[in-house]
Amino acid sequence: MAYKETYPSKLLEDAVDAISSLPGVGRRSALRLALHLLKQPAENVHHFTTAIDRLRDEVRYCRVCRMISDEDTCSICSDRSRDRKTICVVENVRDVMSIENTGQYHGVYHVLGGIISPINGVGPSDLTIAELVERIKTADAENTEVILALSGDVEGETTSFYIYRQIAQYGVKVSALARGLGFGDDLEYADELTLGRSIANRQIFKP
Repeated sequence: MAYKETYPSKLLEDAVDAISSLPGVGRRSALRLALHLLKQPAENVHHFTTAIDRLRDEVRYCRVCRMISDEDTCSICSDRSRDRKTICVVENVRDVMSIENTGQYHGVYHVLGGIISPINGVGPSDLTIAELVERIKTADAENTEVILALSGDVEGETTSFYIYRQIAQYGVKVSALARGLGFGDDLEYADELTLGRSIANRQIFKP
């Protein structure tokens, strides 16, 4: 029979329920966090909850690359020093952050919002692939490079192949990260040196 925690307060139980809904946070860890918050000055807790509220209600997605932003256009797309003829296609926001931390890439990005995964019910129409195709159509395609910086597992490779088929007809150069990363590795967990080398030594994508 599963152990069931009893709570002296419904408010505490509700807080535990909310905190434990976060990925990787069990109910006992959630209880510790809730009790910790109770010990903090009220202004600290209010600052915490306000930050979460504003994150959910006010964060935007860049109209160009779909990176999260405080404005309609993110700071990377707004930066005139970036190479706009090099577009790095990534799965999510964390991948952008990982690549930026290498200091080895100076182009712009396109965030897909996931990868094609039939088993999880994610198809091409659930991602921003159509928006990427539109970017390519309006770009100087012959002088544009698209880097497919997706994971090397089956789903990542499937997504890369699908994107290649959608954009190759426009004459863009399509490349992929050099495989210094292990099969199935996520960019998020790659060390900066390995990821930086994978970008610098990228190769022509071969479907």
